[in-house]
Amino acid sequence: MEWWHNSQIIFRSHWTLSHVRVLSLPNSQDIPAAESVEELKLVAISALENSSTSEELEVWRVDFIGRKGKLTSLLRGLGSLAVDDRRVVGAAANRLRGELEGLFEKRIAVVNSSSAPLGSIDVTLPGRKPASGGLHPSTQMIREITQAFNEMGFQTVEGPEVELERYNFDMLNIPQNHPARDMFDTFWVDSEKDDLLLRTHTSPVQARVMEANDPPIRVVVPGKCYRYEATDATHEWQFNQIEGLAVDEGITFADLKGTLYEFARRIFGPGQKVRFRCDFFPFVEPGVDMSIEWKGNWLEIMGAGMVHPKVLENAGYDSDKYTGFAFGMGPERISMLKNEITDIRHFFSNDLRFLSQF
Repeated sequence: MEWWHNSQIIFRSHWTLSHVRVLSLPNSQDIPAAESVEELKLVAISALENSSTSEELEVWRVDFIGRKGKLTSLLRGLGSLAVDDRRVVGAAANRLRGELEGLFEKRIAVVNSSSAPLGSIDVTLPGRKPASGGLHPSTQMIREITQAFNEMGFQTVEGPEVELERYNFDMLNIPQNHPARDMFDTFWVDSEKDDLLLRTHTSPVQARVMEANDPPIRVVVPGKCYRYEATDATHEWQFNQIEGLAVDEGITFADLKGTLYEFARRIFGPGQKVRFRCDFFPFVEPGVDMSIEWKGNWLEIMGAGMVHPKVLENAGYDSDKYTGFAFGMGPERISMLKNEITDIRHFFSNDLRFLSQF
């Protein structure tokens, strides 16, 4: 039996690879005494399997297969061995390096395949439902109101928001000296003819429809309107309005009342009580306001009346042959009643705390 001795390395020449023992290596990290190549393999694989983050894998790489790692230190001591032993031990060590490097690449691919650090996401939890939008409360009420009239035979039509003075005032029997024409009540648009404005109501569409069509007519007209006035809890300079018009032979005030009774039942419920009182509007005669009984009080919700003969004549109709009725309401005001909203300004504030409730 023959021994080779180096001041820091001792090998027994006729042992098999599994019997090679490394006591200490020059300029290397500490390696446990009597640790064989096979034992080093087992220790390295066990440590690799217990590494679950990129940081831990980097520490493992440096510790086992890095330039100053345990396997590298083992290979540096081969020069003190006999040629035959050096060949056997070196081949085994190189095979171990290739195996460990392959296992390292597979392990780091598994760890990096997760978009977040391992353990930060519980995949068993139910998914989060994405936020979804909804219709604006004004839009919801406009659709509900127009649908009620559509089911009674009315057709929904729309008109321009930038309107001509002729349709907004002249054809609706609103004379030149009417306060609505004053610059403090109407938004006038700069133009060469000085006759453009932002419509103050949806009634101009009545005139346009009658001018372009022969009776019978039954239309409901939703749309935005604009008035130059101070804003408060019940008034806005921009608001929606829904106009209704019916023209035919033999239409009476009873037809108006019956239509609006049915509308109130469809919107507020079958037992809803309504009340009509005389009122004045320049484009109807006679004119009324309609109120509903709401929590013990009578609340006005719209104006209405029989179409004024001059309005019919301005559209080219024979006022002795044709009659009609018209009505107008604010969908925001009706929504305020049904949803107990106290300030009309909420509708146009774009506050998601308000809008998300609908």
